[in-house]
Amino acid sequence: MTRLLTALASLLCLGLAAFGINAASPLALFDAIGPRDPGGRLAAKDQPFGEGPRRRLDVYVPTAGAENAPVLVFFYGGSWQSGAKDDYAFVGHALAAQGFVTVLPDYRLYPETAFPGFLQDGAAALAWVRDNIAAYGGDPRRIVLAGHSAGAYNALMLGLDSRYVTAAGVDPKTIKAVAGLSGPYDFLPLDQDTTLKVFGKAPDQAATQPGSFVGPLSPAAFLASGDADTVVKPRHTVSLAAKLRAEHVPVQERIYPGLDHKDTLLALSVTFRSKAPELAEMASFLMRQSAGRSQYTMRR
Repeated sequence: MTRLLTALASLLCLGLAAFGINAASPLALFDAIGPRDPGGRLAAKDQPFGEGPRRRLDVYVPTAGAENAPVLVFFYGGSWQSGAKDDYAFVGHALAAQGFVTVLPDYRLYPETAFPGFLQDGAAALAWVRDNIAAYGGDPRRIVLAGHSAGAYNALMLGLDSRYVTAAGVDPKTIKAVAGLSGPYDFLPLDQDTTLKVFGKAPDQAATQPGSFVGPLSPAAFLASGDADTVVKPRHTVSLAAKLRAEHVPVQERIYPGLDHKDTLLALSVTFRSKAPELAEMASFLMRQSAGRSQYTMRR
């Protein structure tokens, strides 16, 4: 019965906002009633990493416990204008069940902040990880970043443009890999209301694009999209993967047949995991990279 209710709630997600999930959407209902991965559990809630209610994070850990485990920081989407970590518990449980000590931070949204405020918040969350995650069994020297939609942008920018984490006192070398699910990475010129509001006042527009910072020392990347995504088209994934590949950075690029924008998020859940092997493939890639094993460039 729970699975049926979860499936019915998910149908309402068809109207989710561009570049992410609106916090007032049925995602909260989906998260509340959906089954959880039994291999993960919530270990800490609303830990402050800065001032204000939007600078709080939750920590999920493997149920069996963790010792020097890799740390995965996941950023949700929502057009940089909406979203709440409390609606993504299913993601925290899923990633912790894969063996990661998982951190889900909130971050400031427009109009409270614009670019690069949300990236500075993400970097502040990483500083909290550096100082505190060992108490939860995580290894602060082995961090991987992931996100969906606008959160994928955040993850890739923090991994590729080291200025933000460096300013927060975090060694960029601790970021071993990044993963982006249906992320917008190449959106110049600014021609949409959302991007104009959020990025329009940036003095250097090129510096808002992840591809501007790709180089041979960039972290390995898992980049995925769905071929039915009309919100953030797969060209963003294909373009960034090509730039990384040209610099001989390890990349796994996946375009999943039949998946649209919301599906690459929902496929992380127990209810919709059969949509695509995304969780297993992303987790395997990030786990290998966090262990320091070299990877050949993959495209499937």
